[in-house]
Amino acid sequence: MAIALRLSRGGSKKRPYYRIVAADQRAPRDGKYLEQIGTYNPLLAKDDEKRVTLNEDRARYWLGVGGQPSDRVARFLDVAGILERAPRNNPNKAKPGEKAVERAEEKAAKEAEAAEALKAAEEEAKAAPAEEPAAEEAPAEEAAAEDAPAEDKAEG
Repeated sequence: MAIALRLSRGGSKKRPYYRIVAADQRAPRDGKYLEQIGTYNPLLAKDDEKRVTLNEDRARYWLGVGGQPSDRVARFLDVAGILERAPRNNPNKAKPGEKAVERAEEKAAKEAEAAEALKAAEEEAKAAPAEEPAAEEAPAEEAAAEDAPAEDKAEG
């Protein structure tokens, strides 16, 4: 029989309370267990001594007969100094997802286009002083062209 040291949930809805139990690995989470070796109340402050209570002698016994702790119980045992837990490193955890990468690339492309447009506008502004008189005549022609369609509409 494979033994697991794991959490068994109790408490009401949105008010969890856990027992740290030694149970058959095939038993349901909140079902039959061999022995309760501690408690865990996640609602208490992290520095509160009553947040995790653990019977160290019984925990050592169950580990000695082949009990395998769950990840959370292994953390509790590490803090208590019963079982040293190897540190984990997941470099992919901090990487953004595919959609976030796509959005970042689109944003970078838009910023690059805006920078190119700004650069082109600055270059045109430098070349424009020689062409300023022509630029002043163009709005007058446009205004005359805008008045003409209005007259056509009045006649029709």
